[in-house]
Amino acid sequence: MSEILDLTLQTLSQKQGDRILTIEMKQANPFTDYFVITTAKNLRHANALAEDLLKEVSAKGYPVRTREGAEGSSWILVDLYDVIVHIFTEEAREQYKLESLWEDLPMEEYKEDAS
Repeated sequence: MSEILDLTLQTLSQKQGDRILTIEMKQANPFTDYFVITTAKNLRHANALAEDLLKEVSAKGYPVRTREGAEGSSWILVDLYDVIVHIFTEEAREQYKLESLWEDLPMEEYKEDAS
């Protein structure tokens, strides 16, 4: 796994992102290596997850391509070049079912190490 992916997963987990899923996109998409999908508790939490992630990756010197989805959006996308993060509310995740679009690609649910 890449350092930016590790940092992304750890940040989302520490900030209470739920059902964090990584999809390896290397063979399906020339623009990114991974999609990360997570669920926020509500709209404020979704915005906070995006802002905290942007702050963490910028502090570590990683470039950010863009953030899509205004404050109050039920789907926020954060493009970190090698990693594209999709932050959904529960309702939006169920509606868009993004992981089912890529179900033929390698996926892994993130579980934080107990150590």
